Amino acid sequence: MGEGQTVGEALQFGIQTTATRPWPEMVELWQRAEALGFDSCWLPDHLIPPFNRSGPIFEAWTLLAGLATVTDRVRIGILVSCNTFRHPPLLAKEAVTVDHLSGGRLEFGLGAGWFAPEHEMFGLELPAAKELVDRFREAVELCHLLFTQEITSYDGRYYQLREAPFRPPALQRPRPPFTLGAHGPKMLRIVAEYAHRWNSTGTVAEMTARNRVLDEQCAAIGRDPATILRSHLYVPGILTDERPWDSTEAFLDFVGRFREAGVTEFIVQPPAADPLAAIERIGAEALPAARHVGAG
Repeated sequence: MGEGQTVGEALQFGIQTTATRPWPEMVELWQRAEALGFDSCWLPDHLIPPFNRSGPIFEAWTLLAGLATVTDRVRIGILVSCNTFRHPPLLAKEAVTVDHLSGGRLEFGLGAGWFAPEHEMFGLELPAAKELVDRFREAVELCHLLFTQEITSYDGRYYQLREAPFRPPALQRPRPPFTLGAHGPKMLRIVAEYAHRWNSTGTVAEMTARNRVLDEQCAAIGRDPATILRSHLYVPGILTDERPWDSTEAFLDFVGRFREAGVTEFIVQPPAADPLAAIERIGAEALPAARHVGAG
């Protein structure tokens, strides 16, 4: 769906799986989620697991490329790719490659970057907040140009290109849909300008307030706010009062409350202890009913 099209009322559901499990398990998780009717599958982008810093983790984009070849229907993406990890033109090249491998199913996810320990461990710069946002804006602008032009020049403060060719183009035209992770007003302004999907994580009150700010940013530039999908990411351990995986009833209650906050897409990370069992239970029992929450 293009950025100018109105987002439908039907709720959407996806899973985000950490890149910490062996390849065969990752394949099984994504294939079961697809078979059970989830709309999308996502990976986070980290160099160390934030909740288990001594644990293993795969690189997100190369893992996504592999998973693209073992799924058929679900939309796929990184939620969200960390801008401080990769030069934007390299990221755009990786994204186009995955778009082709997946047959045009890529959702292009990008965020500013935030997790300081992995930057310190791997010798990566994590700028102060203002520079992070400014770099993010340039990266989003630059990736948009690369996806939509055959030759691109760009003279930003942080990124510069000189007649850089970009071939082949993505399968999705004019470009893959942008999923931008954002919480604050300056980041939400960038979302209003470029995103198909806005993703955030937070409480019902926080999501309500951020939705309102995004509507205001859309109004400021004359964009219909209904053309942006409002997406919420649930990660166990962050929202400690929320336990949507416990039962069908808990999942439906979770969806209902966040639906009232304006959320139209729910991306849920399954519990680490037994993710396959959780996906099987919720996918089979709760998902069909959850699609009708708030309808009518």
